[in-house]
Amino acid sequence: MYRYDQHDHQIIKERIAQYRDQVRRRLADELTEEEFLPLRLQNGLYMQRHAYMLRIAVPYGMLSSAQLRKFAYIAKTYDRGYGHFTTRQNIQFNWIELEQTPEILEHLASVEMHAIQTSGNCMRNITSDEFAGVAADEIIDTRPYAEILRQWTTFHPEFAYLPRKFKIAINGSKEDRAAIAVHDIGLTVVYNEAGEVGFQVMVGGGMGRTPILGSIIREFLPWQHVITYLEAILRIYNEYGRRDNKYKARIKILVKALGAEEFARQVEEQWADPKDGPATITETEFKRIASYFTHPAYVTLPEQNAEFSAHLAENKAFSNWVRRNVKPHKVAGYRNVVLSLKKPGVPPGDATTEQMDFIADLADQYSFGELRITHEQNLVLADVQLSELFSLWEAAKAHGLATPNIGLLTDLICCPGGDFCSLANAKSIPIALDITDRFSQLDYLHDIGELDLNISGCINACGHHHVGNIGVLGVDKDGSEWYQVSIGGTQGINAAIGKIIGPSFAAAQMPEVIERLIKVYLRERFEDEKFIDTVQRLGITPFKEFVYATPIHSTVLHGEDEYV
Repeated sequence: MYRYDQHDHQIIKERIAQYRDQVRRRLADELTEEEFLPLRLQNGLYMQRHAYMLRIAVPYGMLSSAQLRKFAYIAKTYDRGYGHFTTRQNIQFNWIELEQTPEILEHLASVEMHAIQTSGNCMRNITSDEFAGVAADEIIDTRPYAEILRQWTTFHPEFAYLPRKFKIAINGSKEDRAAIAVHDIGLTVVYNEAGEVGFQVMVGGGMGRTPILGSIIREFLPWQHVITYLEAILRIYNEYGRRDNKYKARIKILVKALGAEEFARQVEEQWADPKDGPATITETEFKRIASYFTHPAYVTLPEQNAEFSAHLAENKAFSNWVRRNVKPHKVAGYRNVVLSLKKPGVPPGDATTEQMDFIADLADQYSFGELRITHEQNLVLADVQLSELFSLWEAAKAHGLATPNIGLLTDLICCPGGDFCSLANAKSIPIALDITDRFSQLDYLHDIGELDLNISGCINACGHHHVGNIGVLGVDKDGSEWYQVSIGGTQGINAAIGKIIGPSFAAAQMPEVIERLIKVYLRERFEDEKFIDTVQRLGITPFKEFVYATPIHSTVLHGEDEYV
């Protein structure tokens, strides 16, 4: 994985010194909170309901075991013994004291990490496929390109104060695991007819108040020009993006207003001048960056292993875990292992100090000291030998990390919601816990099959509810917390935005609402048909009719029964 060079070290050292003085001035009341706000946001520090929250960048989701151990240390020393992994492949700590934040940044710098540009109106953390470099369906390893973009985006002076935050995702596999269609810029690595490497460029995707899927504005962009072309996109956005209304300031609104064809024309016109300028990536520079992403010391292994096959045949629990949590690898005899952070009774995406230390040990023992964060809020050991899967499973199970639910209903995405976030309209975590408790029976869960359930506590959609097969959005009704439900959303190659089924529900009704949606699916599905396929085939009407047919708990809303 990438290691800092002298420029990275110098940049981070200077930024920490600058920030330490800013904190000193704030604590001495030399800076007002209003003056301090943009300064702390540049360093990933938010004020939430109860305390400061620090968001740490994990570029394209890749971590070393040493970096994860540092997260564990921060959780134990400065927080309440846990961290929360996010849909941006980052980690958040929710109980941070302001005066301790410069120390935390020093600790992060010691393992080549920082919190820069994890908030504010700037280019955020570059995200990618969690299996980049090891995916069985990979076309091209995106990690060198993601690192080039990381370096380009860091402290870019021209784009430090954009109209709104800006998110870039990159994918290089047949399956889109980076959700590129709902990013401001989504890049897919492709080959042209001449066999040359380049990018398909998608612009204007996003969720929030106005969920929109991105539009393709260029089918093939030579890889050498990815920085200059993205600069052209950012310049159009920086000049014409709205700054008078933050709810209409994202690039998706500009692309929609101009139309994708006109936006693309303006980008091409803007790009004409810098196209072959100094930001053009040379072969030498690409090879330099790519050299950090060499393959680990794989050994030659057979694709099958007799001991593994015996465990698979004899142990149903192990077999279930392999079926859900173990993914194909491009190297024979190796597998990708997803460690579930969705154990029933635990807030989705949370990991304790002890768990993080233990996972770091697993990475050292089984996966060359590296791991990845998924945007579904789980962790991945990417290079596990087939023969070691059983011992890994036994160890992970003992630490609550082997729930066999990846891709199933209880592998749900959930933002911190109203328990922590000052922007939230409603709590997310209690809803997630109630639903996972309702569907804790594993045989039933496996019978339901693959289903994405995403929960957001507000319209900002940090829980990606718009692209959940079932999406849950917390809304405020006269000071009370209610939940709006949509179905039919999906991420990936065939991305779609879900449709709202009707009036919102009280918190206590949500498990039964999900149960009723599942009952319609089980009643109407064809053999081997997934939930999303059934919804797309039937539309939302049969689901809506069954959910609202009879009242649940006779919940009273404004003096009338709320039927669900």
